Amino acid sequence: MLVRSWNLFHGNSKPPQRRAFLDEMVELATADEPDVLCLQEVPAWALDRFTVGDVAARPVLGPIPIPRSLGRVLTEPNHGLLRSAFTGQGNAIALAPALRVLSRHVLTLNARRFRVAQARWLKLDLLARVAWAKERRIVQGVRFAAPDGRTYLVANTHCTSYPPDQRLADAELLRAAWFAVSSARPGDVVVLAGDFNVPYVRSRTLHDLTSREWEFSQAGPGIDHVLVRGATASAPYRWPDDRRERNGVLLSDHAPIDVEVA
Repeated sequence: MLVRSWNLFHGNSKPPQRRAFLDEMVELATADEPDVLCLQEVPAWALDRFTVGDVAARPVLGPIPIPRSLGRVLTEPNHGLLRSAFTGQGNAIALAPALRVLSRHVLTLNARRFRVAQARWLKLDLLARVAWAKERRIVQGVRFAAPDGRTYLVANTHCTSYPPDQRLADAELLRAAWFAVSSARPGDVVVLAGDFNVPYVRSRTLHDLTSREWEFSQAGPGIDHVLVRGATASAPYRWPDDRRERNGVLLSDHAPIDVEVA
């Protein structure tokens, strides 16, 4: 089973341009028919394209929520400049047709009560607390059955990006891991994938998750990961830049990550 994770950067290229490349990204990501495709930073208007799509940050015009379609229209003049200002964003999971969805779940990673408790524990300053509350982040989970009868729980997460203090992302990652494991049933293969926004070398949580206590598979060197528990998994494979290049345009500022689950 091939599991792929990719942050779509709202459909933008690197460097960003006026037009969007979301269609090209989806076409590229699905060309070899991965069994499970986990996507982050998907414009809210595009979430319905996938097996499961959940809004993290709602489309807004100033403080006012707006329809997803209007957010798309407002962004059309310059996708590279406006990014998710009007479109909002969310997480999406696409499953191969042979996989049968059993249940779905979603959890807000940076809910207010969680932030307040963690801010005290981590002794965060005011700037960090404000940054943490700026944009809603979620982890979505889908439990499904394969044709051979084996069951899986895939959790797709996008943690907060705050480079001055990556403990924020690390705290959310631990919350996402507990969500994944607690949403799974006995015997499920658990996959935790997404943009963790913290590398292994800076993450206490990733060290713990890949230890004998949690028994997740190894993490790669970047901030995008696919971890597997309950089955043998290949080493993570990060796409080289030329594989995600189209007509001289580099799609997204993230590279897809592939893991084969035996």
